[in-house]
Amino acid sequence: MRFLGRLVLAALGLVLAIPAGAGALTLLLVVDPTAQGWLLGGALAGLDAVLPDLAAGLAPETMLIALAGLAQALFVLLVLPPFLVALVGETLGWRGLPWYGGACGLLTAALPWLVRGAPRPGGPAERLAAEAHLTGILLLAGAAAGLVYWLVAGRSAGTDPTPRS
Repeated sequence: MRFLGRLVLAALGLVLAIPAGAGALTLLLVVDPTAQGWLLGGALAGLDAVLPDLAAGLAPETMLIALAGLAQALFVLLVLPPFLVALVGETLGWRGLPWYGGACGLLTAALPWLVRGAPRPGGPAERLAAEAHLTGILLLAGAAAGLVYWLVAGRSAGTDPTPRS
């Protein structure tokens, strides 16, 4: 019965932590002036890629492929880190805030560095500054998701609700 209770509590924690991380990421991207430039540049590049295809009479599969790629990237950034951190924390019975907030934030921030493959535009110093800036934003968003999970389910991980005599 305890296992079922922990499973429900962990699921509730994830259901609340994932939107909290998404909300924190959205807020950080909207508030930060540098990120606003990235969003505007990305939106303009997306329109520039799609509009010629639509004007030429081609089907809008390009937009669907781009949306699928965006959904996959958001899944990797927003769902995978809290899930993995919760799985490890629940399995090992860890209940510390540094584990849930710190590990989730670090994993979220490290994922783009782990999956990068193509060279980035711009000079080395400019590229490093932009990537460090984005890493900080992802660290804060992941830490927010980890904090929410800890508040809901992580504080009681590994504890026995019935005292033994």
